[in-house]
Amino acid sequence: MRKQASIFALVGAMAFAAPAFTQSPPPVDPAPGAHLLAIATLPAKEKLTVTTPGWKDGEDIPFKYTQYQGNTFPGLEWSKGPEGTKSYAIIMQDSAFVMRGSPILHWSIVNIPASVTKLPEDMKPEEKPEGSIYGPNYQGAAKPYLGPRTPPGPKHRYHLQVFALDTVLPADFAPKNYDELIEPLKGHVLASGEVVGLGQVDPNAPQRPRSQ
Repeated sequence: MRKQASIFALVGAMAFAAPAFTQSPPPVDPAPGAHLLAIATLPAKEKLTVTTPGWKDGEDIPFKYTQYQGNTFPGLEWSKGPEGTKSYAIIMQDSAFVMRGSPILHWSIVNIPASVTKLPEDMKPEEKPEGSIYGPNYQGAAKPYLGPRTPPGPKHRYHLQVFALDTVLPADFAPKNYDELIEPLKGHVLASGEVVGLGQVDPNAPQRPRSQ
């Protein structure tokens, strides 16, 4: 009986621990930051088809493209913008969070030449297209790609949004936050599209200290 009780206790402990490593899908209802997505606030008449070799649209993001493992840029490709396209901008956001009324930015880049419709996997920060400018992410201004580090709870949706613009921003453009990033894009978006990936906790990652 004592041995059988121990087995039941072990099974119960495993069942209790399992949710810590299994995350549910993101909610079906609009995410808290959905209304702050750039693609929702910068209307476009035409659509771009956006893909990444890292994952299929709406599927899980492999950990190597996250802060948990490597933070490797997944690569990105999009269909050519309509006539009048002079540059592209890309904005990556986590729609599951809003911080002090602002969206969570993971990556932004502007002034990608109109001739460029593909960025390679594992692109290093210094390998960005000539003339392009890194915008802010949640760590500060002028930052390269910063992959997800999804906290416990339901999975998060990460939106890689591409915008075809009829303008090129000044070479000294240096936005410090989301509002400064999108303000000069308003009224200049000819087409847009996105690819979405689901982020989750890496069960093998060491836990951060509680103080962080």
